[in-house]
Amino acid sequence: MLCTDLSFEWPDGKPVLENFHLVVGPGRTGLIGLNGAGKSTLLRLLAGELTPTGGTVRIGGELGYLPQDLALDIGLRVDEALGIRARREALRAIESGDVAEEHFAVIGDDWDVEERAEATLDKLGLGALGLDRTVGELSGGEAVLLRLAALLLDRPDVLLLDEPTNNLDRAARERLYEAVESYSGVMVIVSHDRELLSYVDQIADLRDGEVHFYGGNFEDYEAALAVEQEAAERMVRVAESDVQRQKRELAEAQVKLARRVRYGKKMYENKREPKIVMGERKRQAQVSAGKHRTLHADRLADAQERLVAAEEAFREDAEIRIDLPRTEVPEGRTVVRMTDVALAHGGTVNLTLRGPERVGLVGGNGAGKTTLLRTIAGELAPLSGELLTPVTIRYLPQRLDLLDDKLSVVDNVKALAPGISDNLVRARLARFLFRGRRADRPAGTLSGGERFRATLAALLLADPPPQLLLLDEPSNNLDLASMRQLTEALESYRGAFVVVSHDVRFLRRLGLTRWLQLDGEGLRQVDPM
Repeated sequence: MLCTDLSFEWPDGKPVLENFHLVVGPGRTGLIGLNGAGKSTLLRLLAGELTPTGGTVRIGGELGYLPQDLALDIGLRVDEALGIRARREALRAIESGDVAEEHFAVIGDDWDVEERAEATLDKLGLGALGLDRTVGELSGGEAVLLRLAALLLDRPDVLLLDEPTNNLDRAARERLYEAVESYSGVMVIVSHDRELLSYVDQIADLRDGEVHFYGGNFEDYEAALAVEQEAAERMVRVAESDVQRQKRELAEAQVKLARRVRYGKKMYENKREPKIVMGERKRQAQVSAGKHRTLHADRLADAQERLVAAEEAFREDAEIRIDLPRTEVPEGRTVVRMTDVALAHGGTVNLTLRGPERVGLVGGNGAGKTTLLRTIAGELAPLSGELLTPVTIRYLPQRLDLLDDKLSVVDNVKALAPGISDNLVRARLARFLFRGRRADRPAGTLSGGERFRATLAALLLADPPPQLLLLDEPSNNLDLASMRQLTEALESYRGAFVVVSHDVRFLRRLGLTRWLQLDGEGLRQVDPM
């Protein structure tokens, strides 16, 4: 797979890639980068869904593409979604005695298509699905696996996967990992899932319109990057020291020149030498001073250029640094009590949370985790039972649709904290990396990572401050830097929270005090995963 001088810009003229080059050979490549770097756009260009404004894309063989936002017609049958319905019908016709030539043409050499389809579905945990069911009966995670099964059945030479583990429960993720590990062609995976990235052969880091390759999986990439960044940080310190030294030398040179000028002026005023001699000395002094000043100024400019180059080599993804004392919950204080609560979409729950508990909520797709969070948040009324929530609650849904796109980041935060002054809001937003004019940008213009930070800021800076946070799959669609920033923010948060996630590695980093699992047997505590 080869990209040469590839350029692309959106219809409004916003550039994404310019004179971009990429070569990917056999094996599994993990494509990472900040939100807005152009990863999904690049995959769509490779898949032919977008037309480049310049350059070429060459794919060696058949290509399969699994998009991030998968949309399947709910009226489709499973065999249609797999692309094998025509072959199945041709098989049935031949088995019934119809030996028309077109049936053989449709089948070609694929006489075992049904067996291959059922084996592929079984490998992905969809063995009980049946080829005659409709897509509308599937969960979102099952639909993703079904689309992957269709791609694997076609046996493409190149396979592109864009955030394939989003919305997959733990069991489905395990099956997808196995499928990725066993794939033998060219595979490019865009993902923030660290566990999935442990199965790749190399990491391609897309940053500032260029790709840098690192051999090995994500852990190898982190180790190599740490060495690079340590060296780059040393270069920055050396370059900063050199700039300061050149500034001192320039200042010292200017002082010496000023002394010479004063001395020459005094000699001229005292007329101790012939006027022509003094004039020549003055001219020579001016020429010498100019050369001296230019020399030091050039050295300073060179040192400053080296500092800029060193700083560009040092990648410092900004960190969120906040303190949220007003969110603190005393030990033992009840924040949620659910007694025989019947949920709107089925199931009965008993749950008590006290103090600053940190709870991870896991379970299969469709188990009712989102329903449980929405019930605690007051968005859904329980059918029966008793629900007590004596503290301020804030709920972060999967869709991140809390912000008003027309309002600025500042005004969105003030909407949830109307009693706080504009200056205080801006000071607090700076801790979430919205400094100066960035805080005045409309929410609708933010990138995915920026929007997440703005939403998180609006929740955590709300007045009254939340003492219970409910987070529904917060890591979906976040780049790795945003994932780290979310973890940092939750480390600063002093209240209780319940986090729904299928990403076990992410949950492990949150310092959970309890793991709860919701399934057909109800809500129960389980051992840490």
